[in-house]
Amino acid sequence: MEQQEQPQFKFPTETVELPSKGLLYPEDHPLASGTIEMKYMTAKEEDILTNQNYISQGIVLDKLLQSLIVTKVKYDDLFVGDKNAIMIASRILGYGKDYEFEYNGEEHTIDLTTLDNKQIDESLFTRGQNEFEFELPFSKTLVTFQLMNGHLEKKVEQEIKGLKKINKTASPDLSTRMKHLITSVDGNRDTKTIRDFVDNYLLARDSRSLRQHVADFQPDIDLEITIISQGEDKAIDIPIGVNFFFPDA
Repeated sequence: MEQQEQPQFKFPTETVELPSKGLLYPEDHPLASGTIEMKYMTAKEEDILTNQNYISQGIVLDKLLQSLIVTKVKYDDLFVGDKNAIMIASRILGYGKDYEFEYNGEEHTIDLTTLDNKQIDESLFTRGQNEFEFELPFSKTLVTFQLMNGHLEKKVEQEIKGLKKINKTASPDLSTRMKHLITSVDGNRDTKTIRDFVDNYLLARDSRSLRQHVADFQPDIDLEITIISQGEDKAIDIPIGVNFFFPDA
């Protein structure tokens, strides 16, 4: 008896533009083109979204995106802003462009395809380099900083977990992130010097200014929208609630 060939199903894919335009990745990196290929969500991804083990560990979104990305790339190579853009794209590919949410007790709907990547000044970026200068406005200290990717995020999370094991009442999140964000202080790259600076000499208002600068500078998708709430125009960031990936919740 002649064996029948199994049908080969091809899944549809879409090309997503990255907010970084690929500038943060080396020339030979798969994402240096500034785009990433993603597939449409299937029943397999819905299983991931409802996996209680992933949900309890807080990794369900990462597992989902890893499953949807077609481009051969290490997931932790992705920078935070690029990952945010992929998250929005995955929602569109999974459940469509319309996202309903509640704000001030009122129901609103946003077309997610209208969201744009933030404009970046490409002249401030050098291909494959992830280090940038900033003068702290109050102390006038010159620091360099790096943007967070998955590798750095994991280092920060691991250090915070370790510190909380030692002291359960500690809240080291902000200072720990700063110690990984800053790469030099007045030209000094010594890790001990950077950590000492953050713990003892980084003014709260300088810390706030640096965080705001990084947020403004970092390539990302622009989640700010204008809605009419209680009769007034209001600019808000889209609230990402439980129904973002569970529209029937």
